[in-house]
Amino acid sequence: MLLLWLDLNSSYAHSSLALPAIHAQVEGKEGNVEWRKVSATINSNVGSVVAEIVAARPDVVAATAWLFTHEVLLKITARVKALLPECTIIFGGPEMLGDNEEYLRRNRHVACVFRGEGELGFHEWLGVYDCPSQWNEVVGLCWLDAEGVYHDGGLARVMEFDQLMIPEHSRFFDWTKPFVQLETTRGCFNTCAFCVSGAEKPVRVLSVERIRERLTVIRDHGIRDIRLLDRTFNGSSRRAISLLELFREFAPGMRFHLEIHPALLSDEVKELLRELPAGLLHLEAGIQSLRENVLQACRRIGDLQAALDGLRYLASLPNLVVHADLIAGLPLYSLEQMIEDVRVLAGFGTGEIQLELLKLLPGTAMRAEAEALGIVYSPDVPYEVLQTKAMSVEDLRQARLLSRLIDGFYNALAWQEVTRELIGHDECFLSDFLRWMEERELLEQPLSLERRGALLYEFCEERYPMFLTDISVAWVVAGIPFAKEPSKRLKPWSKEVPRDVENVMGEYENVMRVYHLPGEKEEFWFGFDRGKSASRPLYVGKK
Repeated sequence: MLLLWLDLNSSYAHSSLALPAIHAQVEGKEGNVEWRKVSATINSNVGSVVAEIVAARPDVVAATAWLFTHEVLLKITARVKALLPECTIIFGGPEMLGDNEEYLRRNRHVACVFRGEGELGFHEWLGVYDCPSQWNEVVGLCWLDAEGVYHDGGLARVMEFDQLMIPEHSRFFDWTKPFVQLETTRGCFNTCAFCVSGAEKPVRVLSVERIRERLTVIRDHGIRDIRLLDRTFNGSSRRAISLLELFREFAPGMRFHLEIHPALLSDEVKELLRELPAGLLHLEAGIQSLRENVLQACRRIGDLQAALDGLRYLASLPNLVVHADLIAGLPLYSLEQMIEDVRVLAGFGTGEIQLELLKLLPGTAMRAEAEALGIVYSPDVPYEVLQTKAMSVEDLRQARLLSRLIDGFYNALAWQEVTRELIGHDECFLSDFLRWMEERELLEQPLSLERRGALLYEFCEERYPMFLTDISVAWVVAGIPFAKEPSKRLKPWSKEVPRDVENVMGEYENVMRVYHLPGEKEEFWFGFDRGKSASRPLYVGKK
């Protein structure tokens, strides 16, 4: 029997763990099953992918369906089924966590779908794939029989998660990507109604020694960036400390991206975070909203004030990059509150702020209760919220544009500091700048770093002239070419170099020229080497 796995990802940089995680359980003992893979992205030519699959003439085509690949996946597999009517098509993944009867009736080319964790159940199904009369024995399997009767196998869970063979041992594990995902837990202690893990109990974990084994394999393959799949990282302080100490063993060659709950930071975890090497961690702090009633409506566990205190602490640590999330479209959350929350996060000095529109995913409690909550959402992927009691269609459109504004200016390192200062200086800055950019139809198009700096400068010329020096300094430090408006205030220094500037010139080699930039409160000198900008001002003089 030939099994062909369609490995469809949202981009070249991403690689699903589903195939190697499932295949690792039978690596070297596949029996009468021949495993093959066809890889593609959602930007691949559908016809070419179909042709490659059909040429193999598989008995079974399996694939993982998730938010951003689902639409293309259906196009490919519908064509495959038309060309190979005897082929059996099975899906698994997050899209299968909801009402699968309606899904199967709508997509009749799909023979069955698997709900839940498939490392064991998928192999059970492979043993009876051509005997639908025995499919009832497979937990998690959902299908329509020959008479059109729906059968639902419930939800599959691998309770002995720590006993599974690791995905990195499968020959299908993709070592060509810039980062790998490392799943260290399954389940979550929290109960967020918008998350597919909100009802995923119990929490199952890998031992620290098992994680060390996997990290060693990953390091030996030359991978530096690790994205930890662990929604409960600091649910247990003792485990968090053990893992942080483990990660430190792999410094400076590796970098870990992980989710952390800022309300659950013990003193011991705080102290250890402060001591870790710079660049080791990129922390994602799930805040979602800074409103107590909103979090309660979402059933999120954790004291809000403790979360704010924890985030403020994390953002104060110079050795960490901290990323905070807000979600537009949550129940009771208004546009005005969300903008104010962005201001609060910026005031903390948060390294990145991500503003997303809520998506009501299959299998989540909030999707099941959407009507009662007054939430209207798209019936098609990505299931984004269209309207709530607190946010109109226009409010959510504004939230989407604000997200682009934040990404383009606050989350761009070159413009972050001055944008943060502007946000703190005037509570109307975000709304006014958003309106100004929208009037010029600039938020729906890609903008280069240079173009964004020029636009910020132009806006501040009209509204906030006291910030023009800051923008000019940021422009020069970013290494953007001269002859543009933000750098015109920079003047060659033809006189003798001031002693204070001369004292620090030794930090740079071959400083050929010195430029002077006068400001309202400070004045700056920049040293240039062979036409290149210094990485920072040579000297900042207080007036």
